[in-house]
Amino acid sequence: MIYLQVVKFNSLDTMSEEKIPEITDIAVEVAENEENMQVNYSEKSLAELADMFMELARNPDRMKMNKEAEAIKSAFYKNLAREKAAAGYADAGNESVPEEGAAQEEAEEAAGDVSDNPFAEIERGFKALYNAYRKERAEYNRQQEKERERNLELKQAVIDDLKALIEKQEDVNRTFPEFREIQNRWRSIGPVPVQNFRNLNDTYQLYVEQFYDMVKINRELRDLDFRKNLEVKTGFCEQAEKLAGSENIVEAFKELQKLHERWKEYGPVAKEFRESIWDRFKAATAVINKKYQAYFEGLKEQHAENLVAKTGLCEKVEEIASRENISAPEWNTLSREIEDIQKQWRSIGFASKKENQKIYDRFRAACDKFFERKREFYAGYKENINANLEKKIALCEAAEALKGSTEWKKTTNQLINLQKQWKEIGAVPRKKSEQLWKRFRAACDEFFNERDKNAKPENDFYGNLKAKQRLVADILAYELSSDEDANAEAMENFMQRWQEIGFVPFKEKDDIARKYKDALQEKFGESAVKTRRSGRYAKAPKSEKERLVQKYLRKEQDITTYENNIGFFAMSKNSEPLIRQMQERIEQAKKELKELEEQIRVIDSNAADTE
Repeated sequence: MIYLQVVKFNSLDTMSEEKIPEITDIAVEVAENEENMQVNYSEKSLAELADMFMELARNPDRMKMNKEAEAIKSAFYKNLAREKAAAGYADAGNESVPEEGAAQEEAEEAAGDVSDNPFAEIERGFKALYNAYRKERAEYNRQQEKERERNLELKQAVIDDLKALIEKQEDVNRTFPEFREIQNRWRSIGPVPVQNFRNLNDTYQLYVEQFYDMVKINRELRDLDFRKNLEVKTGFCEQAEKLAGSENIVEAFKELQKLHERWKEYGPVAKEFRESIWDRFKAATAVINKKYQAYFEGLKEQHAENLVAKTGLCEKVEEIASRENISAPEWNTLSREIEDIQKQWRSIGFASKKENQKIYDRFRAACDKFFERKREFYAGYKENINANLEKKIALCEAAEALKGSTEWKKTTNQLINLQKQWKEIGAVPRKKSEQLWKRFRAACDEFFNERDKNAKPENDFYGNLKAKQRLVADILAYELSSDEDANAEAMENFMQRWQEIGFVPFKEKDDIARKYKDALQEKFGESAVKTRRSGRYAKAPKSEKERLVQKYLRKEQDITTYENNIGFFAMSKNSEPLIRQMQERIEQAKKELKELEEQIRVIDSNAADTE
């Protein structure tokens, strides 16, 4: 929580005007936070951060911009660590900055040894900039500290001279010019170390008060000094009142602090003006303090609202990034949704300094998770469609190897099996899909056309087609009875007739099958057809053992089919993926056969124990 300390004023009855209380630092940390957050360095690129640091290093006021320099450095190494990690470099996360000597050695080595790692060159350049700035600032701070220590000695000497002047108590015509000279010397000396400021200033003001109280000063000279001080302090009041109406309250508050420091450097005014001039200055100070407090309270509320809004966006992205079973079109849709959320994020202001980096890191992590999963999906998707491409090429080659066969029945079954496998294989690259299908279909059509031309009388494919067409017409012409059993028997009869009719020309196969299915469903209803098919062609086993035996026999048939497939796939040069797939299916089926054998054995064993 942000606490603002308001200036506290003592009563003039118990305090000399010269001993004005200092303005306590008001929300200094909050003000610094506000300045630092004007630029969100965490969203800048490495190049932008390096340019910003170079610009800072050329700024005439760069020695007063240490916090900005450290913020840029911190953001640079965090960004560098993330990009190194994303690029797969093992030293990701190293944020150390070498000492000045090490930086010099690295700079010398860099002249003859340039790393292949792009991040090393970027980091090396930034380190050189940062170390040059740090060295310059260290020297600047040493000089400033020396200057403050020198000023401390000078002001202590001024106090000693003032104390000696008071103790002499000589004629005022001689002591007052000396006193004026001492005051001018005091004002001309620059700042002293912070830890010595309060005690030194209080001591000086004490002796100033003693001088005015103890020395029998000439009234005309004293009144002249009072009038001069009143004129200066009236100017300070006017400046403070102007600041009270300023739109930039943060800058106004800083200027007010300077005015209070300068106020302390001047002596008292005439007694009749002391209270009024101080009240005027104090009133302007109170207005600025109140506005300053209200400004940061409002900023605090805005930061809280921004945090709530950004937290909501984080939750949205996290939910999207955690979704499972996302298809390729959905990835593109969700990507656009994430981009819209990122635009919303950029339109929201800062959160508090304590929370701003945390909430940004959370949002960035959720976005990174989503796009990383998307990259992984498309990497696997590309690999999968390429594997599918190889499988379909192998099927094309297998079909082409069979298209000239005259073993009509065997080859027909083999090509039908290839067509079933074609349907099971997933997508291939879009540019290849149509081309491959035409190639595969051409090989199949060539065989079936030749088969139909050479059909024996007992394999009259066109005659079979006409028979099935007549059967479809009979189904549609059938008039339903009120007797459900009679309808069921008629439907079974139609199904039996369909099974007894042989093959039809290959090109007509799908069309006549569809018409047959539609006719049954139109006449007897879809549910009735499904029920009769399950009862007619897939009777439920009478016992658990019978069910396992049926499953065992189906597995054996599957193994035979897979082994047969391997035989004619071997004729294709691109069939390795399909052969591998068939071998995996055979191994899995054999494993399941062993499990079924064990289950049947357990049932037989239990039955024997029961007997």
